[in-house]
Amino acid sequence: MAQIELDHIDRIFRLGDSEVHALRDVTLRIEPGEYVAVMGPSGSGKSTLLNLLGLLDRPNAGAYRLEGRDVTTLSADEQAAVRSARIGFVFQSFHLVPRLSAAENIGLPLVLAGVPAAERAPRIAQAVKDFGLEGRARHRPDELSGGQRQRVAIARATIMRPAMLLADEPTGNLDRATGHEVTALLEALNAAGTTLIVVTHDPAMGARARRRILMEDGAIRQDQRAAAAAPEAPDAVSAPPPR
Repeated sequence: MAQIELDHIDRIFRLGDSEVHALRDVTLRIEPGEYVAVMGPSGSGKSTLLNLLGLLDRPNAGAYRLEGRDVTTLSADEQAAVRSARIGFVFQSFHLVPRLSAAENIGLPLVLAGVPAAERAPRIAQAVKDFGLEGRARHRPDELSGGQRQRVAIARATIMRPAMLLADEPTGNLDRATGHEVTALLEALNAAGTTLIVVTHDPAMGARARRRILMEDGAIRQDQRAAAAAPEAPDAVSAPPPR
């Protein structure tokens, strides 16, 4: 069974008297554990698609089934519960809470999910170790480098052990070397079984995915699978073990 099933999805935004068709009749299947890059020019619908997959938005028409469940008909609270349990997000701008330490940012989803403190502490400690942040756990975001902030963001995105990770331009604010490091970390998580869907303008990052989807004018124009294995990782990074 496909993990993600989209059938004839439309998303229309109304701006005054005009309509913008952000997504047009999008039908898509993604299997568990896939590594997918979504590419296309600005305004092509990439981020709108990612928002729908992450249950941050709803379609005007069509159906979205996640792990066999129609999630388009769920209430806002029900969607939030699914999002918390099954979906992780990594953004270009990190979106860390400025007044919280790295460890506190990582553990925030556990707090919001009501996980007891006695259970949170070891899981946060393990995540800090897995993502190489032992010396920075007590530092606030403004005391971290860009790469360290993105590591915190990825650790936070995976602390709930999601089935899929949605990354919107995850290397967009990073220098090339740090971007390679973050790419390797995401690929290690994918190699450990997490479905990875990346929106990117970077052709080099897109070429690394085993499946590439090209969007134009809100529609899928190309859907290509790599004939061979993914390119060699830019850095050797081991996948963090399940927590």
